[in-house]
Amino acid sequence: MLLAASMIPGDASAAPSLAGTWTLVAADVQHPDGTIGRDYGADPKGMLLIDAHGNYSLQIFKSERPRFASNDKATGTPDEFREAVLGSSTHYGTLTVDPAKHKLAFHIIDSSYPNWIGQTQTRSYQLKDGELSYRVPPRANGDIPISVWRRVD
Repeated sequence: MLLAASMIPGDASAAPSLAGTWTLVAADVQHPDGTIGRDYGADPKGMLLIDAHGNYSLQIFKSERPRFASNDKATGTPDEFREAVLGSSTHYGTLTVDPAKHKLAFHIIDSSYPNWIGQTQTRSYQLKDGELSYRVPPRANGDIPISVWRRVD
């Protein structure tokens, strides 16, 4: 159980076990007008690994990312660098779960987006039929990323 005892004293059994390997099902985005789009393209790829102690590693990649023409990541073009950054989201750290409130707290140790390093981000989640879904904090433009994961093991 993912550190649930520290969040709900005496009721660790209420926490759903999220430990395991998860594969990305969807990486969508809800725009301020309510419409839904594909945040990482039509067929995003990703993996979320959570161990029994609450350590996690998360990677999301846009499947349509262009390769660097130079075949050297140090000499990419501005467009190649931009697409590489915008086409991926990775971070790792520890995860706590509050099943009573359906909240996840990602305690981010490091991230491909430097502004997230050291942050704790709380997300409402739903766990149903082997799928975990949650909404990421809104971006500056009001877009809300939505991640959906399916348990592999």
